[in-house]
Amino acid sequence: MDLRTTPEERDLIDRAVDATGGDLTDFVVSHTVIAAQRVLADRDRFELDADSLANWAAINARPARDLPGLRRLMRRPSPFGE
Repeated sequence: MDLRTTPEERDLIDRAVDATGGDLTDFVVSHTVIAAQRVLADRDRFELDADSLANWAAINARPARDLPGLRRLMRRPSPFGE
């Protein structure tokens, strides 16, 4: 992985690497992985606090509503069938 940085950015990164006592590769990879996990977190998992989790469970425990339009739609043959 090649990165283009300004001299100021590289100096900041080098100082952070020195402060952690590791090497540049470990620093960049570990922090890039953390950043990637944060970006993708709301796309592949959801974490709720206790109150929100209780509200979510209550919503999911409600009986399903009858939706006649959806019921008719689901009875139609798929346009993608063989």
